[in-house]
Amino acid sequence: VDGLWKRYGLGIRSEIRKLISGSGQHPTTPDPREAWALQDINLEIRRGETVGIIGQNGAGKSTLLKVLARVTKPTHGRADYRGRVFPMIELNAGLNPELTGRENVYLLGAIMSLTRHEIQAKLSEIEEFCDLREWFDEPVRKYSTGMVARLGFGVAMNVQADILLVDEVLAVGDLAFQRKCFDRMEAMRRENVTILFVSHNIRQVERICSRAILLHTGKMLAQGNTGYVCDRYFMEIHS
Repeated sequence: VDGLWKRYGLGIRSEIRKLISGSGQHPTTPDPREAWALQDINLEIRRGETVGIIGQNGAGKSTLLKVLARVTKPTHGRADYRGRVFPMIELNAGLNPELTGRENVYLLGAIMSLTRHEIQAKLSEIEEFCDLREWFDEPVRKYSTGMVARLGFGVAMNVQADILLVDEVLAVGDLAFQRKCFDRMEAMRRENVTILFVSHNIRQVERICSRAILLHTGKMLAQGNTGYVCDRYFMEIHS
């Protein structure tokens, strides 16, 4: 991630300044006086790392994952990666509520460019991991939020993604399913899968992440050892 800035909306001040100056061009240097969701983020994440992204509400955590997932484009800068990405950044992302759980597995697999044969080879593992039983063949519109989380994670944990983006969606799962997901993420770490994990649960971040990034109002305050960054976060919220 190199010089990443993200702003939603037009940015009224900069638009007015362009009209006054008559330039009609976007400024080459971002104006920090504007309201930015992300400001000058620079970081490198190596293959196989598990990185926690923490910060208070509005810090820019979800925006960063959405930029990485290509859900939204950066205003300035760039974010590049190599490999197959599976984003779990919204609970029902990519799911069709009128399709069954089984049919949605094929849909999510297709979104990830998997062939039908590849999806079929993984289907029994996904069904077992979800543990939805008879609900697996019911329309997703009938699912509870916890059941939706089971379906999404069942696919995410078994499609052999190179990069997994996880944004707080585990919070709706029951304790037994959370434990299953964390055990699977530990196995994925050993398989050299890169995981970016957004959570307000600092204990979970400390458990699974090799390092962490602290965001505050769109700026990166700290990155490095998980314990050090989590301590900085506690200092920030209690200052």
